[in-house]
Amino acid sequence: MDEQLTQTRMISAEQAEELQRTFVTKVYGWMMAGLMVTGIIAMLTINTPALLEMIFSSRWVFLGLVFGQLGMVIYLSARIEKMSAATATMVFLGYSGLTGLTLASIFLIYTSASIATTFFVTAGTFGLMSVYGYVTKRDLTGMGSFLMMGLVGMILASVVNMFFNNSTVYWITTYIGIFIFVGLTAYDTQKIKEMGSLALENPEMEQKGAIIGALRLYLDFINLFLLLLRLMGNRR
Repeated sequence: MDEQLTQTRMISAEQAEELQRTFVTKVYGWMMAGLMVTGIIAMLTINTPALLEMIFSSRWVFLGLVFGQLGMVIYLSARIEKMSAATATMVFLGYSGLTGLTLASIFLIYTSASIATTFFVTAGTFGLMSVYGYVTKRDLTGMGSFLMMGLVGMILASVVNMFFNNSTVYWITTYIGIFIFVGLTAYDTQKIKEMGSLALENPEMEQKGAIIGALRLYLDFINLFLLLLRLMGNRR
C-alpha cells in the first residue's frame, strides 16, 4: 500500500504542471465561450428592432435585466459547491447571454469602429496581464486584497454619482476602475493557476472550478472593456 501511494505521488508530481496547464486552458476556453455567447446575443439584439425596442424602450425592463445579471453572478458564486457542474455551466452561459442583451446598448452609443478598436486594446491588455499573472513568482494575494477594497470603493462612488452626475467623479472612477481590473486580471490568473492543483482528482470539481475561474476572468475582461470604451469610444 505504501509503495502504491508513493507511486501515486510520483505520478502526480511529474504530471502536476501539465495538468495545471490543462486546467488553465479549460478555464480560458470557457471564458472565451462566454464572450462569444455575449457577442452573438448582442449582435442579434442590435439587429432585431422588436427585441431592441422591448429592452431599451422601458427603463424597468433594462434594470430588470441588469439586476438579473447581478443575481446570476451572486447565485453562481455562492452556490457553486452545491450545484452540479452541468448546472454551473448553464448558469454561466445564461449569464453571458443576458449580458449580451444589455451590452447591445453600446452599439447605440458608440461607433462600431471604436468598439472594435477598444475590444482589441482590451484583449491585448488582458492577455499581457494574464501572462504576467501566470508566470510571475511574486505572490499577488496582498495586491488582490487591496484591489478588491478599491473595487468596493469604486462601485460605491459610481452608485452615489448616479444621483449627482458629477463628471469629475465619473472620470476618476473610470481611471481607477481600469487600474483595478488590469490588476485583478493578473491576480485572478494566478489564483486560477493555483486552483489547478486543487481540482485534479475529481472531474466534477474540476469543471466547476473551471466555470468559476472563467466567470472571474470574464468579469475582468468585460469591465475593463467597458471602462476603456469610456476613454476610447467615439460617440455617434
